[in-house]
Amino acid sequence: MPGIPFIVSEDCLACGACVEVCPEVFQLNESLGYAQVLHPEGAPVEKIQEAIDICPVHCIHWENEAD
Repeated sequence: MPGIPFIVSEDCLACGACVEVCPEVFQLNESLGYAQVLHPEGAPVEKIQEAIDICPVHCIHWENEAD
């Protein structure tokens, strides 16, 4: 696994794209106004990466990625 996925909450639009692709890992917290990582190891790396790639503002990253 390339690391743990994390979301830069202040950049998240709460569009729900990551949740649609990978609900096993991501959850939309409507009261906070952003998505959250609920179960970081809840899906295969490829499925998590698909959610990362589909994010329109690119606010989801692997924890070991350089900014």
